[in-house]
Amino acid sequence: MRSVAFLGPAGTFTEEALLASAEDEVEAIPYATVYETVMAVQDGHVEGAVVPIENSIEGSVHATLDALAGEARDVRIAREVVRPVQHCLIAARQLEPAQVERVLSHPQALAQCARFLRERLPGAERASAPSTADAVRIVAEHGGEWGALAPRLAAELYDCRVLLEGVEDESGNSTRFVWLAPANADPEPGAAKTSIVFWGFNDDSPGALVAVLGEFAEREINLTKIESRPLRGRLGHYMFFADLEGGIEAPEVENALEGLRSRVEQLRVLGSYPVD
Repeated sequence: MRSVAFLGPAGTFTEEALLASAEDEVEAIPYATVYETVMAVQDGHVEGAVVPIENSIEGSVHATLDALAGEARDVRIAREVVRPVQHCLIAARQLEPAQVERVLSHPQALAQCARFLRERLPGAERASAPSTADAVRIVAEHGGEWGALAPRLAAELYDCRVLLEGVEDESGNSTRFVWLAPANADPEPGAAKTSIVFWGFNDDSPGALVAVLGEFAEREINLTKIESRPLRGRLGHYMFFADLEGGIEAPEVENALEGLRSRVEQLRVLGSYPVD
């Protein structure tokens, strides 16, 4: 039985994604933060992990990107899983929503329900928790007029009450999760997407990024995503994350990456994997 880390505790959307997409029996092990979950694979404590990487409302999960681009150099994305996300307003006991004085959740969940919080709970204080399930656990222990934004599963696990369902701002809210594996593990068959991160070129010059990305345009490779994150210790310079169509073994992808590698200081392939 494989050991697989996930952003815990029990009852998170990440655990739901893991259980729904596991292809065999696994030992699911919760970790307190995204960073610790990713590093559990890097340090060899587990054989794999599942973490969120992108949400349809709030965009990328920066903790995941930063960990993969930073210290987790021996970890790769093995595959992706896209799951619908429905948030519930949860309390330790039955309350009227207007009675809730404080709302806890993961920062991504708070952001995904921002309009609901403004319009329905304008007087409620908002507070961050390490995960949605942690928020429910804290609310369960505190009692009183505290509420949490989390999946129904968490309410069931911590014996809490669901006050409202579907409080996310967009009905089509979904999150892309990724399975992580050691870099030397056998790749999943059918790779159709490749994720990379690169930095270290004259990115403060006009047209520099366009010239770098020309390596993909010249070979008619479609970029499905590109975004920048600050390059630590170098104010005004950035690392660029990109997803592109095609597996790393495709000749045009291989050639494009070789061309890109010649233009930048650092290029890392974060994974080449099947799409969901």
